[in-house]
Amino acid sequence: MERAEIETEIHAEEPVREEHPPHLEPAEQPIVGVRFQEGGKIYSFLPGSCSDLIPGDFVVVDTAWGRQIGRVVFIQYLPPEQRRDDLKTILRRATGADLALRQQWEEKAREVLQQLRERAFRQSMPVKFATAEYTLDGKRLTILYETEGKVDLEELRQELAANLQTQVEMRQIGPRDRAKLLGGYGACGELRCCSRFLAEFNPVSIRMGKAQGISLTPSDITGMCGRLRCCLAYEYETYQEALQRLPKLKSIVRTPRGVGKVVDLAPLKGTVIVQIEDQRVEVPAGEIEVLPKDSLQSVPKEEA
Repeated sequence: MERAEIETEIHAEEPVREEHPPHLEPAEQPIVGVRFQEGGKIYSFLPGSCSDLIPGDFVVVDTAWGRQIGRVVFIQYLPPEQRRDDLKTILRRATGADLALRQQWEEKAREVLQQLRERAFRQSMPVKFATAEYTLDGKRLTILYETEGKVDLEELRQELAANLQTQVEMRQIGPRDRAKLLGGYGACGELRCCSRFLAEFNPVSIRMGKAQGISLTPSDITGMCGRLRCCLAYEYETYQEALQRLPKLKSIVRTPRGVGKVVDLAPLKGTVIVQIEDQRVEVPAGEIEVLPKDSLQSVPKEEA
C-alpha cells in the first residue's frame, strides 16, 4: 500500500497593499504671541525651531525696530486654511546673557532719558520725554515724547546719533500713551487699565457716560491722561441693549400705581422711575404700558 505524500506549499507572506492610502490631514500651524512691554501690543510670530515654548518664556526676535527680547503670552494653532506664511520667525530662546545685555541697555537708556529731561527743563522745551529704549544689539535707540503741538527735534536727533554712535528715532505719542507708560493707580484703586491690559485705545465719548447714568463732572470721567476714562466703554454695549427694553425718558406710561411720567431709568435692574402725582415709584419695565404723549393732561413738575 502506497503512502500518499502530501506536499505542502508555503508561500511567503506578501505585504498588505491598500488601494487607497489613508488621507493625512494637514497639520495646524502654531502661532506664538509675543509682547515686548507690560500691557503692550501682542505681535504674532512663527516658532521656528522653538517648538516647545510655553507662555512666560523669553525669546529673541527680529522686528521692524531691530532685534528685541519679548515674552511669550500665548500659543495658538491655526487651521490649514488660515495658515500665515507672512510672519517672522522666532530666532531663539533668550539666554541669561541676552537678559543681562538687555538690562545693560536699559540702564544706558535711562541715563539718556534723564539727560533729555534735564535739557528740556533748562531750555524750556515744550516736550515731555516719556521713554527711551535700545534694541538688543544697541544699533537703534527709540525715544518717545509728548508735546501739545508740532516741535522740530531733528537737530536734537542728529546730535544724539552722533554722540551715541547709534541710529536714533524720535516718535511723538499722545497723552493716553504717555499715561500707559507711566503706570500708577486709577480712581477705582486698581492699577490703570492702560498699563495693565489695554493693548489698544478705543474711542470713548460722553454719550457712553450718559447712557450709563454716570456723573458727567470732569473729575468723575477724566483719567490721568486728561482724556475720558477708557472704562466708560466697557459696559456701554450692555447698557445700550438694556435701554432698548425700557421706555424713553419723559414718556407717559400706565403702571399698576396709575398713570405718570418717566423721570429716570435703571437699565441693569430693568426698572423705570415714574412720577405719579407727588410721588416717585420704581416699576419693572414689564408692568408698564407706554401711552400717547397727550394721555396725561397735567403732569407734576419733576422733583429737583
